[in-house]
Amino acid sequence: TDYAISMAESRGDVLAVIDASGRNANEASYVTKQEKSDSNQSVTDRVAPVSSIVTRMKARNLNSSYGTTYYPWVQISDSVTGKILPIPPSIVAIGAMSYTDTVQAPWFAPAGFNRGGLSTGNAGVNVVNVVKKLTSTERDQLYPLNVNPITSFPYEGIVIFGQKTLQAVPSALDRINVRRLMLYIKRGITIISNTILFEPNVQDTWNNFKDKEEPFLADVKARYGLDDNRLIL
Repeated sequence: TDYAISMAESRGDVLAVIDASGRNANEASYVTKQEKSDSNQSVTDRVAPVSSIVTRMKARNLNSSYGTTYYPWVQISDSVTGKILPIPPSIVAIGAMSYTDTVQAPWFAPAGFNRGGLSTGNAGVNVVNVVKKLTSTERDQLYPLNVNPITSFPYEGIVIFGQKTLQAVPSALDRINVRRLMLYIKRGITIISNTILFEPNVQDTWNNFKDKEEPFLADVKARYGLDDNRLIL
């Protein structure tokens, strides 16, 4: 996971969604009813308890707006076998981001009941349960350490209930939607800039760049990504 975050920082155009929770045979084991009843199912999913996650995250001292992590694992209904399977939270987190891009834009938070609802299929897989049901106290322990909780509510279902990056210093970039906004803008500007690479440094080239760049930024602004913008050549 350290390598993934480092790679994302060096590239500057991706977000590393990591599973920092880990698996430990000496810690509490949560096994689905399906696994208990199936004699052929030998895989048990061991998920570290919240207290262990808190200790680990404090020790690791991760600090990067190019990374994010979630807890706990979730359970899905496998459409092929019909079995209930545990999967890492990164899978549904990425699914929620993809859903957010489809219905809104990358600069909308991929969390909450509208876009982070996992029971309604927003992640692209059929999430039926969480491996560990978090209390409000446990959520309050995880979130200050930049671990985004996946929570089960009695009526609303299973929801991604946070959207922090792993940046330690408070700023706009400690939120996933802001980091993804910057990634989107950087990528768009790069694509446009590549079209004028090696062209003459004359007014027509500048105008060509502005004619492409200004509508791009205006679109982001119109869709609530920016309050205002100014292009300086």
